[in-house]
Amino acid sequence: MLIETLKSLFNRDLNKLKIEIESYQSENQLWAIDKNISNSAGNLCLHLIGNINTYIGAELGKTGYIRDRPLEFSLKDIPKSELISKIDATILVVNNALDSLTEADLEAVYPQIVFEKEMTTGYFLVHLSTHLAYHLGQINYHRRLI
Repeated sequence: MLIETLKSLFNRDLNKLKIEIESYQSENQLWAIDKNISNSAGNLCLHLIGNINTYIGAELGKTGYIRDRPLEFSLKDIPKSELISKIDATILVVNNALDSLTEADLEAVYPQIVFEKEMTTGYFLVHLSTHLAYHLGQINYHRRLI
């Protein structure tokens, strides 16, 4: 049951991320920052894609994805269409990885130490969903401020 709930939440929020990115009136606005906003929507989008592809795709889905976290925050001016394509690909990765899990897998210890202590895979997946929602809210607020 938790697997279907997680799939529903990840799909909902990743599709909402696409809508947010598409809603920027110009591509320049995606990358806007100022002294009080240090992360652009484009960089937050790249960060979410990297995070999910690392912890769900590579670790659980065995996709072979290799993360370059510093690039998530330093790359600029990626076309909106490319960001949307990356989100679409991430949705497929999430669905494939979560479809491969069992309820027993959720109770097992997540294969990596992420927060300096062991946690179950289910706990970490819930965390990843809330992390996505947190940054999605930041992107929404950024878009409305710009």
